[in-house]
Amino acid sequence: MYVKTALVTGGASGIGRAIADRLRADGKHVATIDLTESDTDFSYLADVTDREQIDTSLAAIRAVLGPVTILVNAAGLSGFRRFTNITLEEWSKVVDVNLNGVFHCTQAVLPDMLDAGWGRIVNIASTAGQKGYAYVAAYTAAKHGVVGLTRSLALEVARKGITVNAVCPGYTDTDILRNSVANVVGKTGRSEADALAEFSSVNPQRRIVQPAEVADAVRWLCGAGAASVTGQSISVSGGEVT
Repeated sequence: MYVKTALVTGGASGIGRAIADRLRADGKHVATIDLTESDTDFSYLADVTDREQIDTSLAAIRAVLGPVTILVNAAGLSGFRRFTNITLEEWSKVVDVNLNGVFHCTQAVLPDMLDAGWGRIVNIASTAGQKGYAYVAAYTAAKHGVVGLTRSLALEVARKGITVNAVCPGYTDTDILRNSVANVVGKTGRSEADALAEFSSVNPQRRIVQPAEVADAVRWLCGAGAASVTGQSISVSGGEVT
């Protein structure tokens, strides 16, 4: 059995980094693409909204590691703003990264999986893809789109040996959360501790999700034991979404 090659977008930090590390620990060849440098092997700089950059990185990855049969779309961008104040530029940027980026990367990698007759696609969505949150309309709309794309594509490739699933974390200890906390502090004057406690309060466990917990869910979905799991949106949120 050949060693499977995985591509993790947004793999330089946060949830993406935790996923890449977990898949490497399982013995998979792992490449990452991100806008920032990573200190790991097979790390490539690319913007997920730019198909040409994605194709260039994929050509380099295939030349070294072979076809990509595991794709984890973890690149993401948030935005905290009242709906009436969102500019079209801000809206478009959030949707472009969170939804169009998934489209571009998935469409670029899918031929490898179809040729192999096996593949795993895991989209890191969010509980914002399963419910609504105030002041993050663009992010919520994009993540709902990711969940819809996941369900539709899963049906298209159901007989091809390929599964497509979404993992939907609640508030997770990442730069996105830290930026959200800073926004609350800046706009309301509340303390950082109070702002963080508010984010934690929506989780019935009253805690912030850790990136490694999201990575464990992805690891399972990429394994043989999850072969019958496809088109699903798995919430990793302490029971916030049931």
